[in-house]
Amino acid sequence: MNMLESLNAFNFTIFILFLLLYLYQIIFAGVVLFGKKKPTPEAKQMHRYGVIIAARNEATVIRELLQSIKAQNYPDGLVTAFVIADNCTDNTAELAQAEGAVVYERFNQLKVGKGYALDYAFKHIMKEYPEDWFEAYFVFDADNLLDPNYIREMNKVFDSGYEIITSYRNSKNYDSNWISAGYSLWFLRESKYLNQARMMCGSSCAISGTGFMISNQIVKANNGWKHHLLTEDIEFSVDSVLHGLKIGYCGNAVLYDEQPCTFEQSWKQRLRWSKGFYQVFGRYGQSLVKRIVKERDFSSYDMTMTIAPALFVSLFSVLINSLALLFTLCVQRDPEVLSVTLGAITASVINYYLILYAFGVLTTITEWNNIHCSAGKKILYTFTFPIFIFTYVPIAIEALFKKIEWSPITHTIAKSIQEIRD
Repeated sequence: MNMLESLNAFNFTIFILFLLLYLYQIIFAGVVLFGKKKPTPEAKQMHRYGVIIAARNEATVIRELLQSIKAQNYPDGLVTAFVIADNCTDNTAELAQAEGAVVYERFNQLKVGKGYALDYAFKHIMKEYPEDWFEAYFVFDADNLLDPNYIREMNKVFDSGYEIITSYRNSKNYDSNWISAGYSLWFLRESKYLNQARMMCGSSCAISGTGFMISNQIVKANNGWKHHLLTEDIEFSVDSVLHGLKIGYCGNAVLYDEQPCTFEQSWKQRLRWSKGFYQVFGRYGQSLVKRIVKERDFSSYDMTMTIAPALFVSLFSVLINSLALLFTLCVQRDPEVLSVTLGAITASVINYYLILYAFGVLTTITEWNNIHCSAGKKILYTFTFPIFIFTYVPIAIEALFKKIEWSPITHTIAKSIQEIRD
């Protein structure tokens, strides 16, 4: 077998490996498209909630979120908003207080990150309010907006017995450019074809950054918020699954999230996410594998696929193909062999592009009415979606070697729900 045949065999093997590892996600799509979704019964009780918002210099957007909370189709007396003005140098705290939120100001340059801000808030609430005053807590980022029925819909799922619940993550700025659309389409797919499918199959869902609920009992058991890796959301999801907790999903609770618009900002954010995935896998990977083997736990397998193989297998594939290309250029120096080698690599890239494109098209078609931009842009961004995902490869490589620290993302899009939908 010559080098070209070996390279083709390697790329084909990697392609098949990807298909086998993630075959369940293709099955998930079938479950969502052809399965019967069980309706959530009306809640027997209106529960009392605290809403936790970690905000660092979010004066531009904090008012719109708080106004959308006050506009909820839910009894005012059962919802209290808490804003943690975390190392703020602007007037976030004053604006939040003016909107009626309880504000905790935190100044700590050593323990930096959303997880520390959440823990700070929970510790204060546990001291200042009766032990079980709040039955559960919502966690949002300051740039979010809530559909008017968000809390009412989440309350139904909470009332049915779930202690952790995530929601449908839509976007405020899908139409900004291909970068914001790439994020948006990924989160829509995650909501529709991962979390909804998990819920329908009785498996555990996963929270994703913002727009989730956690019961007071779990907060008390954890003595606040104990997850402080760079991706505290994924860490929390994995830790919950390892403790046998099942995360629920409420597709009728819609949240709108602002996505980065510049490649520099996107790179910075996803670099932190990639490093966070490595951290989570390093800390919890062995425990997940043990649970998969010993307990045949599908949710542990699902979480493992979420945090590990795609990055590692992609990096290994890039390494082998790059070495093959270098060998062809530096040793063989045969234009024909070089052409064939490049062709093999290109064919592999095209295969991955088509799979990602298919997922993007499927999500765009089924979520068409939930995507708030022109029809032309909806179609255009299905073609750029795979390119957006491909940019994770160099980001993942850099994350292997670079020390990453948490840093805030600037939010600038102040819109109301009506402005998004118009």
